Amino acid sequence: MLTSTALVLMMTIPGLALFYGGMVRQKNVLATVMQSFAVCCLVTILWMVAGYSIAFTDGGAFNAWIGGSGRFFLAGIGTDSVTGTIPEILFVMFQATFAIITPALICGAFADRMKFSAMLWFMALWLIVVYCPVAHWVWGGGFLADDGVLDFAGGTVVHINSGIAGLVAALVIGRRTGYGTDNMAPHNLVYSVIGASLLWVGWFGFNAGSALAANGLAGMALAVTQIATAMAALAWMFAEWVLRGKPSVLGIISGAVAGLVAITPASGFVTPTGALWIGLAAGLVCFWMVTWVKSVLRYDDALDVFGIHGVGGIVGAILTGVFAAPEIGGAAGLLSGNPGQLWTQIVGIVATVIWSAIGAFVILKVLDLTIGIRVSRDVEIEGLDVNLHGETIH
Repeated sequence: MLTSTALVLMMTIPGLALFYGGMVRQKNVLATVMQSFAVCCLVTILWMVAGYSIAFTDGGAFNAWIGGSGRFFLAGIGTDSVTGTIPEILFVMFQATFAIITPALICGAFADRMKFSAMLWFMALWLIVVYCPVAHWVWGGGFLADDGVLDFAGGTVVHINSGIAGLVAALVIGRRTGYGTDNMAPHNLVYSVIGASLLWVGWFGFNAGSALAANGLAGMALAVTQIATAMAALAWMFAEWVLRGKPSVLGIISGAVAGLVAITPASGFVTPTGALWIGLAAGLVCFWMVTWVKSVLRYDDALDVFGIHGVGGIVGAILTGVFAAPEIGGAAGLLSGNPGQLWTQIVGIVATVIWSAIGAFVILKVLDLTIGIRVSRDVEIEGLDVNLHGETIH
């Protein structure tokens, strides 16, 4: 669990920072990696102060919706406190790494155009108001857990949650200046490949670590993660090759991340064959969302947070309800004779989508009316690096 915690932290810094940093234009690369690093620091403190308690303690009469205050500032946790079979403080920090990467993912949707100050306020408020309650609903004994929603490592809590918030943020902030006319190609795809590779390796901590033990379930979660990711990367690559004539580097790494996202909720519940189908579906559906739907609807989700994390998370959550095998995680899906699980998964998706969308929208609107959320046109054109942080790269 110590190793898994370190691996999941690596997913954000440096994994996500490099993945996103390579995909923006050179004038915004420092601002982009700064977002991941600053979110890591900010969320760590908020998680210690209140987040963990809100997500994972008993909320008494309100437990269906939110946890209590008994673990604020990690009160009462010592070296002998245990969660399951592991030290509670280790569980706190393992879950902290999930809380860190979820808001950090959202940053990709509004890349190149949000004020750094507004980003910090948004992430702090969204973590407490949206992420922690949803984590409680699914993993902390809330109503979705009681309903039987299956989410082994964060399909709803992390990916649908961040993907929907990203879409809302992209719509509220508006399209980048020059969207559709200027060249907005990635400035350094080598950075992005390194970042995607670190995400892939770190995801073993994410999914296998969610078994909270070194056992057969963790091993199976690792195996299905590898299989689904590889299948999704190939599916995206071949779809692009057939439809566009060339298999791109950006395409194969995007497909891999789509597969990682989709297998996340299913990783403790499906067989390797189920993982193969989940990866195939994720690669093709996310490719379609990113390359066709986004261009038709013309929303500027800059780094495809919704198209990959939101949609990939939804695909994975639904297919968990199809492929869940009782011999793996003790839960049966549609193909194992339990069609009701599919409906349960859909309920979990809808609840997460509604809460994340409303929460993100209200927070962004309040911030826009108070401190403003978007940089000026001149700042955006010249670049965020020099204007927000006083630094550049050459």
